[in-house]
Amino acid sequence: MNNVNLRVYSFIDSLQPQLASYLATSSQGFLPIPGDACLWVEVAPGMAVHRLSDIALKATSVRLGEQVVERAFGSMEIHYRNQSEVLAAGEKILQEINHQVEDRLPCRIAWKEIIRAIAPDHATLINRQLRKGSMLLPGKSMFILETEPAGYIVQAANEAEKAAHVTLIDVRAFGTFGRLTMMGSEAETEQAMYAAEAAIRDINARARAET
Repeated sequence: MNNVNLRVYSFIDSLQPQLASYLATSSQGFLPIPGDACLWVEVAPGMAVHRLSDIALKATSVRLGEQVVERAFGSMEIHYRNQSEVLAAGEKILQEINHQVEDRLPCRIAWKEIIRAIAPDHATLINRQLRKGSMLLPGKSMFILETEPAGYIVQAANEAEKAAHVTLIDVRAFGTFGRLTMMGSEAETEQAMYAAEAAIRDINARARAET
């Protein structure tokens, strides 16, 4: 599979409680639980993800939580309690497409912002949209982040939850852009933003150089 482009390779050592629960609400496969190690992979062409899922599942004990095949990209999420199993599955995937972790695309922050003291009408509108996380409360601060490629938003969300007492409202990891919404006090949402940015810097330290 030498014609496969590695867009996202994102290993998460320990899923945080809110993120794990959120992923479980939308998972079409086996549900992750807090503390599981997780790997998110996104490739192009999209159909190639079927072969990669097959390899990972047959070679290790990982469980397949998500697989989405879009027109341009294919995404998969695998998880397991033992980090070594997830890492071994990742190595099998990389071997199959003749890539290393450093061949993944860098993560670009397309948008980041903290909106302070969210208005009641604004909070209500967001809560009525397709949201699988917690309710957004009026008067709280809202941290929003958009990344490209989309799959990296999961790692950013996990690190933000680790670092700050914030509430997860929404995470969307498919399509061209990934989107994250979190709620908390002004100080806590700022801390979440710093942690998410640090996660992205770590990703980019081992990613393909931009041309």
